[in-house]
Amino acid sequence: MTYSKFGEKFAREVGILSLMKDMGEALASGKDEFIMMGGGNPGHIPVFQQRMQQRLQKIAADEDLCRRMLGVYCAPQGEKGFLDSLASLLRNQYGWKVGPENICITNGSQTGFFLLLNIFAGEYDHGRRKHIRLPLAPEYIGYADIGLSEDFFIATRPKIDRLEEHLFKYRVDFDAIEVSEETGALCVSRPTNPTGNVITDEEVHRLDRLAKDAGVPLILDSAYGLPFPGIVFSEATPIWNDNIILCLSLSKLGLPAVRTGIIIAGEELIRLISGMNAIMALAPAGFGTFLAHDLVKSAEILDVSKDVIRPFYESKAMAAVRMFEKTLAGAPYTIHRPEGAIFLWLWFENLPISSRELYERLKKRGVLVISGHFFFPGLENDDWAHKNECIRVNYSQDEHLVERGIEIIAEEVKKAYAQG
Repeated sequence: MTYSKFGEKFAREVGILSLMKDMGEALASGKDEFIMMGGGNPGHIPVFQQRMQQRLQKIAADEDLCRRMLGVYCAPQGEKGFLDSLASLLRNQYGWKVGPENICITNGSQTGFFLLLNIFAGEYDHGRRKHIRLPLAPEYIGYADIGLSEDFFIATRPKIDRLEEHLFKYRVDFDAIEVSEETGALCVSRPTNPTGNVITDEEVHRLDRLAKDAGVPLILDSAYGLPFPGIVFSEATPIWNDNIILCLSLSKLGLPAVRTGIIIAGEELIRLISGMNAIMALAPAGFGTFLAHDLVKSAEILDVSKDVIRPFYESKAMAAVRMFEKTLAGAPYTIHRPEGAIFLWLWFENLPISSRELYERLKKRGVLVISGHFFFPGLENDDWAHKNECIRVNYSQDEHLVERGIEIIAEEVKKAYAQG
């Protein structure tokens, strides 16, 4: 059987597929031997899960609500009541000039990014081609193979600030960023997946100015960030204007299975995304928006993010850092300062083996992490050794499993350095 170029692209072994495949096989095995520290599945927060259970019971008891959630297509833009409530929340809380016409729902933020990034990069009229500029890499593994054309991303190496012992931070190297006529959009995640880096408000505003001066949008991926789910441990402000495309998600609140992505942008782009929804899926799923509607309408979603979601992950992040400090004592390791998201990013400078080999060794011992080399879209041809010296670790699962996983990681890292 032969495939088109489109089909061949998705037949390749790619990072996000490898990640989800490993997770699926481990879970399907039904065994408890795997410690899942690789994927992006959020932790289970009892207070939030109880709140969602109550909402489900309310919907199930209301014949009209239940019928609308399960038995009626949403509009291609998304469920109208949710759009109205979210627009009202953003206007009232942040003074943004946002109406329901500025918001579109997609079947997960990954689908939203497939649509968005291919709108702005690839082939244009008269043989022109444009790319997505990533202001710094490492960046989200899910971007890497999303483009339908070659040379889809161009990324910039970050500046690296050495902080207190065993901590560092990536910063945008503005002197190295080139925004040209071949740039279709700038895109950055905040907090950054995989590193937990939160670019500062100043960095966001500088990127926004660069984008505006070039006549292109700035895409802010806030799947872990502001205004919700708010997994941000540093000082940061929710930012949006008519040149920023803000992407949100319900997944990291604790609803990954509902596959609900949210795009906030200018009206013209929202109409385009809505049309693509209609062509590709008739309509986005409404389950997530019905489930979260009460939280949004009451603005409780902001309180839950600040008072429940953020403290849960911040506590886990600090505990994981302390555990690595204990188990990796004497080894040459550095951790990106945890500023948000649900991961730690570990850098083993001059590691004698590649991060891919470290991943394989850990997998054999029942610990699933992600090799750092997957997280450098746009720098594939860069021979930067740093790309093969890092791993991403999800610390959101049960404490005893995380502790055991960290012990095994430390054992394998020390063994690799000892063996040279």
